[in-house]
Amino acid sequence: MAARLAIYDESTAGEKSVALMLDVPTDRVTVKELIEMRIQREVEKHNSNRQPIFNGLVQPTETEKELNGYRFKQLKRVDWQKQYDTAIEAFKANHIIVLIDERQVEDLDQAFVIDHTTEVSFLKIVPLVGG
Repeated sequence: MAARLAIYDESTAGEKSVALMLDVPTDRVTVKELIEMRIQREVEKHNSNRQPIFNGLVQPTETEKELNGYRFKQLKRVDWQKQYDTAIEAFKANHIIVLIDERQVEDLDQAFVIDHTTEVSFLKIVPLVGG
């Protein structure tokens, strides 16, 4: 059974914003599949709109971080596979945390059931720089 799922980006201060609405083909999905669907949808949206700003989970190469996304120095298509690989590595390194119904998921292969109350948030952890 297909499901529509709101994907949120969450700050370390607990602020949430809807990143995108995702149509999931089944009511049971793994975290890895969820990340893949999110990345594919973000890249598809960007590549079809051809805007200089990319709004997504992972910063593409050759971009500069801005308040509401990543600006390309020169407009180009984004490769979803590179974005996905980067997101998976960031998850494994705990630079991206996935929360499902406010519980942290630690295994990419962990499956969960989606219903009308399911809430998924992505939290980017930024390493502190000092010195």
